[in-house]
Amino acid sequence: MSAIELVERASLADVAAEDWNALAPADFPFTDYEFLRALELAGCVGEATAWRPRHLLAYRAGALAGATPYYHKLDSYGEYVFDHEWAAAYQRAGLSYYPKGLSAAPFTPANGDRLLTRADDPDAAALQNALAAALQTRAAAEGLSSVHCLFHSVADRDAFANAGYLERVSIQYHWENRGYATFEDFLADLRSQKRKQIKKERRAAAEHGLRIELLTGDAIQPEHMEAMFAFYMDTGSRKWGRPYLNREWFRVIHALFRERIVLLLAFDGDRPVAGTLNFRKGRRLFGRYWGAAADYSCLHFELCYYRLIEYAIQEGIELFEAGAQGEHKFLRGFAARPCYSSHWIVDPAGRAAIARFLDSERAYMSQAVLDYNEQSPLKPLRSGGVEITLQTASEDHGG
Repeated sequence: MSAIELVERASLADVAAEDWNALAPADFPFTDYEFLRALELAGCVGEATAWRPRHLLAYRAGALAGATPYYHKLDSYGEYVFDHEWAAAYQRAGLSYYPKGLSAAPFTPANGDRLLTRADDPDAAALQNALAAALQTRAAAEGLSSVHCLFHSVADRDAFANAGYLERVSIQYHWENRGYATFEDFLADLRSQKRKQIKKERRAAAEHGLRIELLTGDAIQPEHMEAMFAFYMDTGSRKWGRPYLNREWFRVIHALFRERIVLLLAFDGDRPVAGTLNFRKGRRLFGRYWGAAADYSCLHFELCYYRLIEYAIQEGIELFEAGAQGEHKFLRGFAARPCYSSHWIVDPAGRAAIARFLDSERAYMSQAVLDYNEQSPLKPLRSGGVEITLQTASEDHGG
């Protein structure tokens, strides 16, 4: 492989969109140039925030051959892989946990590649190894406590393992298309009790008499995004107190990235009263934000799950990730799946303590994935059941 030049950039304004997107995964939208740049343009990340871009680029023979979205992080908010206890332990020991290094799609607990290379690059593995190692070298040189790569794909695991990162396993609930032609096919794949529950919930949502519209691309108008922003702010203020995104982000993401947006809005007459903002790329669909102007029984399930499952089936989408947490998804036909993050701790004592914790947590999470799927409301596949292991469960949709 030719020599690699590693360069750090404090903004994607210094990178050509076409060069960055040539490295982007085919089925994952949240490392696309437009998504990350919208966060910068709206001021959701930047030097005035706790997310300070330091994107790492790998050039080979003068051309961009690899990259990772990367930030210096001053807190742990908006990450969804919780390390507050690690930070507290550092404070008790008289050490500083912040700033730390973070490779992630900000505010987005979706699973996909973080070590970006061209799909057809014969040196992709070597580039990924170089990027993973460079994050460590830079963290030590810049006085950071650690480097964290969150919700990365199975494809990234080898590079982080080769560089000595510690692996962490968490659980999400994903809907997987098992060859359904209609929503009724999906219902028929569920055990009787859950099938009846979903039908009951859909009837309850319909009884509100709301008109529900699914909008994509140029059909999405600025006023639709303004309504979605209001719903997002209401949900954020009730659930976590400090919403991460602002009105400008909703404007910019609509301007730059609406070809990837799937927007569901519920109308009472001409007035939007609830909505969910989602993103689609290739064979994958991702649920992100939900909100409503009032409490409508079962409307959350209808907009966030059932209408999107219908859309996924119609569009031939293979995987629908509806966001982090939420065992209620599992009860509605979403399978428990492992998610991966990797962590490099600079301080040897801190690294040893966190490694012991992760060893124990990994064993628990491994068993939890198996236990959940043994109780799945989905019927076993005709081949005799769904065999689940920590690796193969994610390899099907590794990004």
